[in-house]
Amino acid sequence: MSDITIKLTDRNGVLHEIVVPTDMSMNLMEAIRSYELAEEGTIGVCGGMAMCASCQVYVLESNDALEAMGDEEDAMLGEAYHVKENSRLGCQIFLTPELDGLEVALAPYP
Repeated sequence: MSDITIKLTDRNGVLHEIVVPTDMSMNLMEAIRSYELAEEGTIGVCGGMAMCASCQVYVLESNDALEAMGDEEDAMLGEAYHVKENSRLGCQIFLTPELDGLEVALAPYP
């Protein structure tokens, strides 16, 4: 089992260091939900299908291990609110050992 640490700033500006396993095929949105770092019903509304942008995060520090954005994610962010140059959907960031130390902030919920 391999755990990684993610630094996440919640929607209230509070920094959390969360430890998540990489052997469970989890994505960032699922980790945020499991730690209850966003109000119920304000993250992962579509269940992680890249169809709602409720799990939008801002990647605060570039990480070469972060996979490139796919077409579905890009299209959803094209319709979302509060999008920035460093926006990604948490449901499309799959947690791997290479992402240890990733720093993100939750985007405001509409």
